[in-house]
Amino acid sequence: MHTSASPLGLLGGSFDPVHNAHLALAHSALALLGLERVLWLPSGVPPHRAAPVAGAAARLEMLRLAIGSEALFAVDPRELARAAPSYTVDTLMSMRSELGDTRALVLLIGGDQFTRLATWHRWQELFALAHIAVFARPGWSLDADAPDELRKQFAGRRSAPGADWRVRGAGSIIDVPMAPLEISSTLVRERIARRDAPHDMVPPAVLEYVSANRLYR
Repeated sequence: MHTSASPLGLLGGSFDPVHNAHLALAHSALALLGLERVLWLPSGVPPHRAAPVAGAAARLEMLRLAIGSEALFAVDPRELARAAPSYTVDTLMSMRSELGDTRALVLLIGGDQFTRLATWHRWQELFALAHIAVFARPGWSLDADAPDELRKQFAGRRSAPGADWRVRGAGSIIDVPMAPLEISSTLVRERIARRDAPHDMVPPAVLEYVSANRLYR
């Protein structure tokens, strides 16, 4: 069992491609939540959206290029090895089998993702497996169409970044105000497709890889 008291951050996504907003969220998580490090979890077969445009090997390599020499970031490719859909609850259960029940795990997601959390597979089990840090613009609240059960979970589990949630392995929803960057993987792909290189949105090493491998053309 892992004995470190420092929380471990988990950032999942298709990363198709990884971009500067992903990196900004990860750096904010390190600074605001006192994480030991952030594990990046590229998805294999996403259950809630269309299949990624780039293949698994390309997305994994772009992620490694984006992280570079950052010692507090690491890539965990376990979801890419699955032939079945990449359900977050299965990933967390797998990590718990390795790390034990007491290590604080923090799932890092944006406010827009959290609003849709009730559509995730076995979503109510997530709270027994990890804390959830919700990164959203200051003043954010759940959308009007969010189900009542999600609103109740948010109200009952809500915590501030500096509160005492670290003493538990899981169960809190940490509300982290963050001015989001207006960047998405879809927008990056669209700009690449029209030969408008998104230098302001993607790390240079990733953009070089995209160009060399003629991705998203």
